[in-house]
Amino acid sequence: MDNKDFVMTELVSVITPAYNCAEYLEECIESVIQQTYSNWEMIIVNDKSTDSTKEIVEKYVAKDPRVKLYNQEVNAGAAAARNKAIELSKGRFIAFLDSDDKWKPHKLEKQIPFMLRNKYGFTFTSYEIMNGNKRNKKKIFRAPSKITYKQYLKNTIIGCLTVVMDKKILGEIKVEVGHLEDVLTWMKYLKRGYIAYGLDENLAEYRVVQNSVSSNKVKNAKRYYLCLKNEQQLSILNSIYCQICYMFNAIKKRIF
Repeated sequence: MDNKDFVMTELVSVITPAYNCAEYLEECIESVIQQTYSNWEMIIVNDKSTDSTKEIVEKYVAKDPRVKLYNQEVNAGAAAARNKAIELSKGRFIAFLDSDDKWKPHKLEKQIPFMLRNKYGFTFTSYEIMNGNKRNKKKIFRAPSKITYKQYLKNTIIGCLTVVMDKKILGEIKVEVGHLEDVLTWMKYLKRGYIAYGLDENLAEYRVVQNSVSSNKVKNAKRYYLCLKNEQQLSILNSIYCQICYMFNAIKKRIF
């Protein structure tokens, strides 16, 4: 199946939680509008923002019916916002994109045929790093060809902004609630026996914001250990082993 000949019959639902993200939100939405794969809906759940997030999305809703807005009545957190967007979605494919990140124009055109051609239910891609508004030397995190549950415990290489999941294969898609919610979610499906398949093409841009949760590496390392021990119910010894591998891989991917 050649990408150029691919008929875009499958709807992709882009899931975007939004909370006080006015600074970067337009770039995020524009990156979806510029997709060469046009059969998508972007469901943005405004998690009770206090800035101009709502007004920015409304501007795009008025211009493009594929962009949809849902306003939460209370601030419920990113996991709840993602799950609300999934609940409202109509597509076979669920694609994740946070409000401060961006996609390359060919992301869906490359990734959806990759999934359909190989009958993959869970895929991710390589991506690059953005540091706030300043662009440094390009740093690309490369996607391995595949990753299993046991491999993922030692190497959380899957970038949330690159993930696409097929409801026809995986069934109901639901994001886990708690610290490291994306990690917990991928673990849930991998633990069920599904394999995450990587497409080694740089198709997304992840923005590192200094005050973001993911920027606090020490806190995240502690949370990851608790995730292994409590959520995955690994032994203390196995948790320590996986934690050491996780930290080694985290350092390695940032150095090399």
